Amino acid sequence: MTFESIKPPKISDSIVKQIEQLILEGSLRPGEKLPAERDLAQQLNVSRPSLREALLKLEAKGLLQARRGGGTYVTDVVGPILTDPMVHLLKSHPEATYDILELRHALEEVAAYYAALRGTDADRRIIAHRLEALEASHKQEHDPLRDAELDTEFHLAIADASHNVALILVMRGLFNLLRSSICRSLERLHTQEGNYGIVCDHHRQILDGIMQRDPDTARAAAHLHLSFVEKTLQEMDAEGVREERSLRRWQNLQDRAQDGFNPNN
Repeated sequence: MTFESIKPPKISDSIVKQIEQLILEGSLRPGEKLPAERDLAQQLNVSRPSLREALLKLEAKGLLQARRGGGTYVTDVVGPILTDPMVHLLKSHPEATYDILELRHALEEVAAYYAALRGTDADRRIIAHRLEALEASHKQEHDPLRDAELDTEFHLAIADASHNVALILVMRGLFNLLRSSICRSLERLHTQEGNYGIVCDHHRQILDGIMQRDPDTARAAAHLHLSFVEKTLQEMDAEGVREERSLRRWQNLQDRAQDGFNPNN
Protein backbone atom coordinates (compact mmCIF):
# COMPACT_ATOMS: atom_id res chain seq x y z
CA MET A 1 0.00 0.00 0.00
CA THR A 2 1.29 3.44 -0.95
CA PHE A 3 0.60 6.39 1.29
CA GLU A 4 0.63 10.00 0.19
CA SER A 5 2.40 12.54 2.31
CA ILE A 6 0.23 14.93 4.29
CA LYS A 7 0.70 18.45 3.06
CA PRO A 8 0.19 21.24 5.56
CA PRO A 9 -2.38 23.81 4.44
CA LYS A 10 -1.14 27.02 2.92
CA ILE A 11 -1.05 29.96 5.28
CA SER A 12 -3.39 31.89 3.02
CA ASP A 13 -5.95 29.05 3.08
CA SER A 14 -5.88 29.00 6.88
CA ILE A 15 -6.50 32.75 6.91
CA VAL A 16 -9.41 32.33 4.48
CA LYS A 17 -10.93 29.62 6.67
CA GLN A 18 -10.70 31.77 9.80
CA ILE A 19 -12.25 34.85 8.20
CA GLU A 20 -15.00 32.75 6.62
CA GLN A 21 -15.80 31.33 10.07
CA LEU A 22 -15.96 34.82 11.59
CA ILE A 23 -18.37 35.93 8.84
CA LEU A 24 -20.44 32.77 9.19
CA GLU A 25 -20.90 33.15 12.96
CA GLY A 26 -21.66 36.86 12.72
CA SER A 27 -18.51 38.12 14.44
CA LEU A 28 -17.70 39.95 11.22
CA ARG A 29 -20.84 41.70 9.99
CA PRO A 30 -21.83 42.91 6.52
CA GLY A 31 -20.35 46.31 5.89
CA GLU A 32 -17.74 45.98 8.62
CA LYS A 33 -14.25 47.21 7.77
CA LEU A 34 -11.30 44.90 8.37
CA PRO A 35 -8.24 46.23 10.20
CA ALA A 36 -5.48 47.73 8.09
CA GLU A 37 -3.35 45.13 6.34
CA ARG A 38 -0.34 45.68 8.59
CA ASP A 39 -2.42 45.45 11.78
CA LEU A 40 -4.34 42.41 10.60
CA ALA A 41 -1.14 40.60 9.62
CA GLN A 42 0.23 41.25 13.11
CA GLN A 43 -2.97 40.00 14.76
CA LEU A 44 -2.88 36.81 12.71
CA ASN A 45 0.90 36.48 13.05
CA VAL A 46 1.32 35.97 9.29
CA SER A 47 3.25 37.68 6.54
CA ARG A 48 1.59 40.46 4.59
CA PRO A 49 1.96 38.58 1.26
CA SER A 50 0.10 35.57 2.72
CA LEU A 51 -2.60 37.86 4.08
CA ARG A 52 -2.89 39.70 0.78
CA GLU A 53 -3.33 36.38 -1.05
CA ALA A 54 -6.06 35.33 1.38
CA LEU A 55 -7.92 38.62 1.01
CA LEU A 56 -7.83 38.29 -2.78
CA LYS A 57 -9.31 34.78 -2.50
CA LEU A 58 -12.10 36.07 -0.28
CA GLU A 59 -12.76 38.92 -2.72
CA ALA A 60 -13.01 36.37 -5.54
CA LYS A 61 -15.59 34.47 -3.49
CA GLY A 62 -17.59 37.67 -3.05
CA LEU A 63 -17.17 37.72 0.74
CA LEU A 64 -14.93 40.80 0.89
CA GLN A 65 -14.80 44.01 -1.12
CA ALA A 66 -11.87 46.39 -1.49
CA ARG A 67 -13.28 49.89 -1.80
CA ARG A 68 -11.81 52.83 -3.61
CA GLY A 69 -10.07 55.13 -1.21
CA GLY A 70 -8.80 52.32 0.97
CA GLY A 71 -10.15 49.61 3.20
CA THR A 72 -11.52 46.11 2.85
CA TYR A 73 -15.11 45.46 3.90
CA VAL A 74 -17.30 42.44 4.53
CA THR A 75 -19.79 42.09 1.70
CA ASP A 76 -23.51 41.86 2.43
CA VAL A 77 -24.13 38.81 0.28
CA VAL A 78 -27.45 37.81 1.88
CA GLY A 79 -29.25 41.01 2.87
CA PRO A 80 -29.99 42.58 -0.53
CA ILE A 81 -31.20 39.29 -1.98
CA LEU A 82 -33.61 38.61 0.88
CA THR A 83 -34.76 42.04 1.91
CA ASP A 84 -34.83 44.65 -0.83
CA PRO A 85 -38.03 43.41 -2.55
CA MET A 86 -39.72 42.83 0.81
CA VAL A 87 -38.77 46.25 2.17
CA HIS A 88 -40.26 47.82 -0.95
CA LEU A 89 -43.38 45.68 -0.54
CA LEU A 90 -43.74 46.72 3.07
CA LYS A 91 -43.51 50.42 2.20
CA SER A 92 -45.97 50.08 -0.67
CA HIS A 93 -48.43 47.80 1.16
CA PRO A 94 -48.56 48.43 4.93
CA GLU A 95 -50.83 45.41 5.38
CA ALA A 96 -47.74 43.27 4.67
CA THR A 97 -46.71 44.13 8.24
CA TYR A 98 -48.66 41.11 9.40
CA ASP A 99 -46.81 38.82 7.00
CA ILE A 100 -43.55 40.04 8.51
CA LEU A 101 -44.89 39.50 12.04
CA GLU A 102 -45.80 35.91 11.16
CA LEU A 103 -42.26 35.36 9.94
CA ARG A 104 -40.86 36.95 13.09
CA HIS A 105 -42.97 34.60 15.21
CA ALA A 106 -41.32 31.59 13.62
CA LEU A 107 -37.77 32.90 13.70
CA GLU A 108 -37.63 34.76 16.99
CA GLU A 109 -39.37 32.12 19.09
CA VAL A 110 -36.86 29.55 17.89
CA ALA A 111 -34.00 32.00 18.43
CA ALA A 112 -35.09 32.71 22.02
CA TYR A 113 -35.47 28.99 22.73
CA TYR A 114 -31.99 28.07 21.56
CA ALA A 115 -30.41 31.20 23.03
CA ALA A 116 -31.61 30.06 26.45
CA LEU A 117 -30.48 26.51 25.73
CA ARG A 118 -27.06 27.20 24.17
CA GLY A 119 -26.12 30.79 25.01
CA THR A 120 -22.80 31.37 26.74
CA ASP A 121 -22.07 33.85 29.52
CA ALA A 122 -20.68 36.24 26.89
CA ASP A 123 -23.86 35.88 24.82
CA ARG A 124 -26.01 36.73 27.81
CA ARG A 125 -23.90 39.79 28.57
CA ILE A 126 -24.27 40.99 24.99
CA ILE A 127 -28.06 40.54 25.03
CA ALA A 128 -28.32 42.34 28.36
CA HIS A 129 -26.17 45.17 26.98
CA ARG A 130 -28.42 45.49 23.93
CA LEU A 131 -31.52 45.66 26.10
CA GLU A 132 -29.95 48.30 28.35
CA ALA A 133 -29.20 50.45 25.30
CA LEU A 134 -32.79 50.02 24.06
CA GLU A 135 -34.28 50.92 27.44
CA ALA A 136 -32.02 53.98 27.67
CA SER A 137 -33.26 55.06 24.25
CA HIS A 138 -36.88 54.79 25.40
CA LYS A 139 -36.15 57.37 28.09
CA GLN A 140 -35.04 59.92 25.49
CA GLU A 141 -37.14 61.87 23.01
CA HIS A 142 -39.08 59.44 20.85
CA ASP A 143 -37.16 58.46 17.72
CA PRO A 144 -38.72 55.45 15.93
CA LEU A 145 -35.72 54.87 13.65
CA ARG A 146 -33.20 54.91 16.49
CA ASP A 147 -35.40 52.67 18.63
CA ALA A 148 -35.93 50.31 15.70
CA GLU A 149 -32.17 50.00 15.19
CA LEU A 150 -31.62 49.14 18.85
CA ASP A 151 -34.67 46.86 18.98
CA THR A 152 -33.40 44.96 15.95
CA GLU A 153 -29.92 44.64 17.46
CA PHE A 154 -31.49 43.16 20.61
CA HIS A 155 -33.30 40.48 18.64
CA LEU A 156 -30.25 39.78 16.46
CA ALA A 157 -28.12 39.29 19.58
CA ILE A 158 -30.61 36.63 20.67
CA ALA A 159 -30.27 34.95 17.27
CA ASP A 160 -26.47 35.02 17.62
CA ALA A 161 -26.79 33.32 21.01
CA SER A 162 -28.73 30.45 19.42
CA HIS A 163 -25.47 29.29 17.79
CA ASN A 164 -27.52 28.08 14.84
CA VAL A 165 -25.56 29.35 11.86
CA ALA A 166 -28.49 29.03 9.43
CA LEU A 167 -30.77 31.00 11.75
CA ILE A 168 -28.12 33.67 12.31
CA LEU A 169 -27.58 34.13 8.57
CA VAL A 170 -31.31 34.38 7.85
CA MET A 171 -31.92 36.82 10.70
CA ARG A 172 -28.98 39.01 9.75
CA GLY A 173 -29.97 38.81 6.10
CA LEU A 174 -33.37 40.12 7.10
CA PHE A 175 -31.90 43.03 9.10
CA ASN A 176 -33.27 45.79 6.87
CA LEU A 177 -36.64 44.09 6.70
CA LEU A 178 -36.82 43.67 10.48
CA ARG A 179 -35.72 47.24 11.09
CA SER A 180 -38.32 48.60 8.67
CA SER A 181 -41.07 46.44 10.19
CA ILE A 182 -40.14 47.33 13.77
CA CYS A 183 -39.92 51.03 12.92
CA ARG A 184 -43.43 51.07 11.44
CA SER A 185 -44.79 49.12 14.41
CA LEU A 186 -43.14 51.42 16.96
CA GLU A 187 -44.45 54.53 15.21
CA ARG A 188 -48.00 53.24 15.55
CA LEU A 189 -47.66 51.69 19.01
CA HIS A 190 -46.29 54.95 20.36
CA THR A 191 -49.57 56.71 19.57
CA GLN A 192 -51.24 54.80 22.42
CA GLU A 193 -50.07 55.52 25.95
CA GLY A 194 -48.68 52.52 27.82
CA ASN A 195 -47.71 50.39 24.84
CA TYR A 196 -44.01 51.16 25.10
CA GLY A 197 -43.97 50.11 28.74
CA ILE A 198 -45.61 46.79 27.88
CA VAL A 199 -43.13 46.13 25.05
CA CYS A 200 -40.24 46.89 27.42
CA ASP A 201 -41.64 44.40 29.95
CA HIS A 202 -41.84 41.75 27.23
CA HIS A 203 -38.21 42.33 26.24
CA ARG A 204 -37.20 41.98 29.87
CA GLN A 205 -39.16 38.70 30.15
CA ILE A 206 -37.35 37.32 27.10
CA LEU A 207 -34.01 38.27 28.62
CA ASP A 208 -34.97 36.73 31.97
CA GLY A 209 -35.81 33.43 30.29
CA ILE A 210 -32.46 33.41 28.52
CA MET A 211 -30.57 34.42 31.67
CA GLN A 212 -32.27 31.62 33.61
CA ARG A 213 -31.42 29.19 30.80
CA ASP A 214 -35.09 28.28 30.54
CA PRO A 215 -35.84 27.67 26.82
CA ASP A 216 -39.60 27.28 27.23
CA THR A 217 -39.94 30.49 29.23
CA ALA A 218 -37.83 32.41 26.72
CA ARG A 219 -39.84 31.12 23.78
CA ALA A 220 -43.15 31.83 25.52
CA ALA A 221 -42.01 35.39 26.26
CA ALA A 222 -41.07 35.93 22.61
CA HIS A 223 -44.47 34.59 21.56
CA LEU A 224 -46.27 36.88 24.03
CA HIS A 225 -44.30 39.89 22.79
CA LEU A 226 -45.05 39.38 19.11
CA SER A 227 -48.66 38.39 19.77
CA PHE A 228 -49.21 41.63 21.69
CA VAL A 229 -47.72 43.71 18.87
CA GLU A 230 -49.80 41.91 16.26
CA LYS A 231 -53.08 42.11 18.20
CA THR A 232 -52.56 45.78 19.11
CA LEU A 233 -51.86 46.76 15.52
CA GLN A 234 -54.90 44.82 14.32
CA GLU A 235 -57.10 46.61 16.86
CA MET A 236 -55.70 49.96 15.77
CA ASP A 237 -56.40 49.07 12.13
CA ALA A 238 -59.97 48.10 12.96
CA GLU A 239 -60.47 51.34 14.89
CA GLY A 240 -59.06 53.29 11.95
CA VAL A 241 -61.49 51.60 9.57
CA ARG A 242 -64.43 52.45 11.85
CA GLU A 243 -63.25 56.06 12.09
CA GLU A 244 -62.96 56.37 8.31
CA ARG A 245 -66.42 54.86 7.85
CA SER A 246 -67.96 57.29 10.33
CA LEU A 247 -66.22 60.25 8.69
CA ARG A 248 -67.54 59.22 5.29
CA ARG A 249 -71.10 59.09 6.71
CA TRP A 250 -70.67 62.53 8.27
CA GLN A 251 -69.24 64.00 5.08
CA ASN A 252 -72.08 62.49 3.07
CA LEU A 253 -74.61 64.02 5.47
CA GLN A 254 -72.99 67.44 5.15
CA ASP A 255 -72.91 67.19 1.34
CA ARG A 256 -76.59 66.29 1.23
CA ALA A 257 -77.45 69.16 3.58
CA GLN A 258 -75.71 71.60 1.24
CA ASP A 259 -77.86 70.22 -1.57
CA GLY A 260 -81.02 71.14 0.35
CA PHE A 261 -81.68 67.77 1.97
CA ASN A 262 -83.15 68.07 5.49
CA PRO A 263 -82.19 65.01 7.57
CA ASN A 264 -85.01 65.80 10.03
CA ASN A 265 -87.74 65.34 7.45
